[in-house]
Amino acid sequence: QVQLVESGGGLVQPGGSLRLSCAASGRIFRVVAMGWYRQAPGKQRELVATITNSGGTNFADSVKGRFTISRDNAKNTVYLQMNSLKPEDTAVYYCNVISLSSTLTRRDSWGQGTQVTVSS
Repeated sequence: QVQLVESGGGLVQPGGSLRLSCAASGRIFRVVAMGWYRQAPGKQRELVATITNSGGTNFADSVKGRFTISRDNAKNTVYLQMNSLKPEDTAVYYCNVISLSSTLTRRDSWGQGTQVTVSS
């Protein structure tokens, strides 16, 4: 099993910043990709940003230029730096990790979610 521990959510005013962290542990031989998704009330979960093992990144159009994603491979940790936050960024943010076990079994793991609320 793979365990994910998220942190960094909270309440912030429009235009403010937050940094989310997600640390992966457990039966991990290799992390393939890490990322963040979000789900607002009444909406489907959507991709926010992903980063591959080689550092390739992908962002939702709605966050390009405002959010950055990075990772610490030694710590199996992914970060999401969110700047210029807008009320429409309000959602529960979920960490996602795609990893391989020692037997090369692919695992798709999700965090418990952390609430981000952007409001004045």
